[in-house]
Amino acid sequence: MTAMSNETRLREDICRFGRSLFERGLTPGSSGNISVRLDGGGWLVTPTNASLGFLDPAKLSQLDETGRLISGDAPTKEVPLHTALYDTRGSARAIVHLHSTHSVALSMLPEIDPRAALPPMTAYYLMKCGATALVPYYRPGDPAVADAIKGLAGKYSSVLLANHGPVVAGDTLEAAVFATEELEETAKLYLLLRGMNPRYLSPEQVKDLANVFGVTLPEHGHEHGH
Repeated sequence: MTAMSNETRLREDICRFGRSLFERGLTPGSSGNISVRLDGGGWLVTPTNASLGFLDPAKLSQLDETGRLISGDAPTKEVPLHTALYDTRGSARAIVHLHSTHSVALSMLPEIDPRAALPPMTAYYLMKCGATALVPYYRPGDPAVADAIKGLAGKYSSVLLANHGPVVAGDTLEAAVFATEELEETAKLYLLLRGMNPRYLSPEQVKDLANVFGVTLPEHGHEHGH
């Protein structure tokens, strides 16, 4: 596949996944943004003040390696967030940032461990998201959020921004979208079960998943329920 036809497909994929996420209520209004690395260098990102439900493939922002706009509309103000995750997580080829309700609610709870925002609740959560970090609140678009992401040293593919929403990296756009959805569903499960003393996966079950599916968890992450 040529670089041009690949870029055309990626542009269409961003719009297709964006519309899917929007229509299912996973990011309201003009919230949320998506980016994808291009094979030839630089990346595509959704424009500022754009609804993920109504994206135009031709108007997506194309940035060079330094983050300079090459073509398309002005990019999302969350560019520093995406850049920091790409810089620290070399395997990342796509990033999805949403304002999904249950993930935002989770980020506001007082008991959340910033090194593992969710306990090991389901196999698919661990397989798709690993552990999820929580970073403190920053004003949307604040360049300081990049330092907070860099402080995680690339150990996390899924991050919650306090009072804001999830940011999830994947080795493909599809993987990033699916992991973001898994994070949202697991946050919903956590809220449904909060205060009910549910059974989480045991350390042995977590270790088995890690061995069979190659799940890598930060050493300081959850290995058992709280």
